[in-house]
Amino acid sequence: MEPDLDRFTSRRSTVYGERGVVATSQPLASQAGIEVLRDGGNAFDAAVATAAALNVVEPTSTGLGGDVFALYRTADGEVGAMRSCGGAPADATIENVRGALADDENADSYYPDDGGYAVDDAGEAGMPFYGPHAVTVPGTARGWEATVEELGRLTLADALAPAIRYATEGYPVSEVIASYWASADALFTDDHAREAFLFDDEPPAVGQTVTLPRLGESMEKIAEEGADVVYEGEIAEAIADEVQSQGGFMTVDDLAGFEVEWPDPVSTTYNGAEVYELPPNNQGLIALEALNIAAELGAGEYDYDSPERVHYFAEALKRAFHDGHRYITDPEYEEVPPLASAKWATERAAEIGATASHDVSFGVPNANAEDADTVLLTVADDAGNVVSYINSRFAGFGSGLVAGDTGIALQNRGASFSLDPDHPNALEPGKRPFHTLIPGVVRFDEDDWAAFGVMGGYMQPQGHVQVISNLVDYDMPLQRALDEPRWRYRESGELALEPHFDDDAAAKLVRKDHNVRTLSPVMFGGAQIARSRDGVLSAATEPRKDGNAQGY
Repeated sequence: MEPDLDRFTSRRSTVYGERGVVATSQPLASQAGIEVLRDGGNAFDAAVATAAALNVVEPTSTGLGGDVFALYRTADGEVGAMRSCGGAPADATIENVRGALADDENADSYYPDDGGYAVDDAGEAGMPFYGPHAVTVPGTARGWEATVEELGRLTLADALAPAIRYATEGYPVSEVIASYWASADALFTDDHAREAFLFDDEPPAVGQTVTLPRLGESMEKIAEEGADVVYEGEIAEAIADEVQSQGGFMTVDDLAGFEVEWPDPVSTTYNGAEVYELPPNNQGLIALEALNIAAELGAGEYDYDSPERVHYFAEALKRAFHDGHRYITDPEYEEVPPLASAKWATERAAEIGATASHDVSFGVPNANAEDADTVLLTVADDAGNVVSYINSRFAGFGSGLVAGDTGIALQNRGASFSLDPDHPNALEPGKRPFHTLIPGVVRFDEDDWAAFGVMGGYMQPQGHVQVISNLVDYDMPLQRALDEPRWRYRESGELALEPHFDDDAAAKLVRKDHNVRTLSPVMFGGAQIARSRDGVLSAATEPRKDGNAQGY
């Protein structure tokens, strides 16, 4: 297949490669993935190398103290998923957490300045967003190891080598990353965090070359000893000691019991394309339900610049968020209904009319998750493997805790639990929280597959829907499909638009009774995609961060 250059209408061109392509939010991380591909690795080795590099060069969004997920299509045709997501500690009951918060003089600092979930409807303290009780078992190290061992060609040490080099030899900090680093400074309240991520007690300046020696040393231990060092060895002890010293309940036994899962993906067919997502406890079902409702409504049949297109897709997302935030949880604790079924979509589509509805509640596991950010990367190789890989701590540097001298910042994914025992995401020992992270894979034809994803809290399923529609309904090239201005439905009921929308778009949507506002492009998530189409490899990304796609 020859690329059709006459269709080029974007701010940058789609990237093509003969042997492999990598798309990420950071150029140095893309280089790490390409380096591993050149050294004989496949797409899965490159995905781990790229994710590990992002832990170092974009530590404001991801890290070893978080979780990691993958969706992929292998060269032999298998469509699979990897879920490496930890649960709550064994002693983290609602009663224990409430008691610990009541006794903790620092508890007020665990909630965002706007209050967050500081007080629930009964007037009691809610699940904290920061601090020791928001820390769940980190899945990243085991997930990286499992990816390489089960699907790769190289060793874990090979995949971690570029990241270790960046951490120990240094790298220059970009404008975007420096800005995020500076804004997170308030979280560095203890010595371990400040020593790991500040320089002369300050965040790095733009262009400053920094090293992260503690994180680099931890990665070297993982490369030499395997992931067991994080779950049963000295790093495990440091994690447990850190959380317990701050009043939390994490133990080495909680870490040692963690295992990677390989669930069956969930999918739906949207206008001839098979779209795959992760099953619960992730929000992938929200994207699939929305696509099914949109198909029922014929949302993708309207002109691209028409208000009807945005209206019907947004209304589909309203229903999907309402249902997803009501039902999606750890399936080992609660049954999740068939949200991606055709029957479910038909019933929900029947509720939607020509103007906006205002009686459908968004529902949120945690209000502070709406605008969370993360990193997602995609890789395709010449064997036919495509993989979408997502690695996150939830909020920036996570809980604000760094495990001893390891340089590992611990995630705050437990903030998505509720301390209401009747809530579907109620905190329970061992339970995995509702997860926003959703990599995606789509099959357009027998030999035409793409791995994709859009970052940013509750923007993720909305971005998936829009990217898929751009590709399937409007036949856009990869880069244009990501560049087109996006919209997002918000918890407040507002319909937010990117500034690049047509000048009349907002007014037309207001006439359809939408509450419209314009937000900065950073609120609409970066995106990555890598495609293998009849043997031609291509990739695209977008510059909401330091988006970069490379091929060779």
